[in-house]
Amino acid sequence: MEKAIDMPPAEAEKKESQFVKNSVLYKEFLAEREEILKHKWIESEKAGKDIGFEKALLDWIVKHRSHWRERRMKEARTEKAAS
Repeated sequence: MEKAIDMPPAEAEKKESQFVKNSVLYKEFLAEREEILKHKWIESEKAGKDIGFEKALLDWIVKHRSHWRERRMKEARTEKAAS
């Protein structure tokens, strides 16, 4: 990867942005966010009103995060072993 100093600022920012978007950490963040939004929708439907992102986030972390992460790690190991 070229050094950001050697290129115009807009191009450097674009490359850095692409690097972040391709990172495993960012992909995990997006997957987790998607699960939280699903949880928010389900719980809002149950409550008959929008429960809000913060409440859904806290509820999901307490009730589902650890199991979700374990499942994700297991799936990643399975995919790695298959390749």
